[in-house]
Amino acid sequence: MRVFVKALVETMHSALLSRSELVLENLALRQQLAVFREKRASPRLARGDRLFWVVLQRLWQGWRRPLCLVQPATVVKWHRMGFRLFWRWKSRSRVGRPRATPELRALIRRMAESNPTWGAPRIHGELLKLGMEVGQTTVARYMPRPGRGAPKPSPSWRSFLRLHLSESAGMDFFVIPTATFGVLLGFVVVSHRDRQILHLNVTAHPTEEWTKQQLREAFPWASVPRYLHRDRDKLYSEGVRATLTHLEPISVGARGTK
Repeated sequence: MRVFVKALVETMHSALLSRSELVLENLALRQQLAVFREKRASPRLARGDRLFWVVLQRLWQGWRRPLCLVQPATVVKWHRMGFRLFWRWKSRSRVGRPRATPELRALIRRMAESNPTWGAPRIHGELLKLGMEVGQTTVARYMPRPGRGAPKPSPSWRSFLRLHLSESAGMDFFVIPTATFGVLLGFVVVSHRDRQILHLNVTAHPTEEWTKQQLREAFPWASVPRYLHRDRDKLYSEGVRATLTHLEPISVGARGTK
């Protein structure tokens, strides 16, 4: 009785299918019937049968319902294996990175020789702007090695700070929002040697005279470091820069420049 009810439900379901779905269902049933007709103790799907189910599960969403030979997870596993084999075949001739052409190697050497201060990251970026797909390690490999006595490129900003950490300081303005929705402006001077705050003050109306006075208070009694770093804020007017120049032995530098 249960088998009859099941067959009746499946027949009603097949009547509701579209013509294309009905054709695919009949095709799936006929394929499995052909496997059973081989009269083997345990029906075993050949490579062509596996390919049939891999293609069918890509074309038809209801492929799981008529399947009775194997589990649906097995068909999904076949599909993944085929996907891996396909990409292995497709990439068989492309192992590793493509070799740089002689023209590209000559261009890298010419750019490095014409710009001694450029490193591999800068040349790599310029090549990408020209539409040349090349890795940064490839650029570094084909850059000319500096010979004995060759001029060294200018040091980086990090190297400069490491060498002159004990005799440099930095200054900057920062915004302070208040509880009454007002805005104050703070001024701070920090020593790069021990990160000690040398001077700190707050004002609501920063002026040129106020800024110059803060610099005089920050470095009294000739306690001026050799280097004082600042940004390009407009608050550093001509008068402020003149005050910095008179505070010997300061060498003032704007961050972002060399």
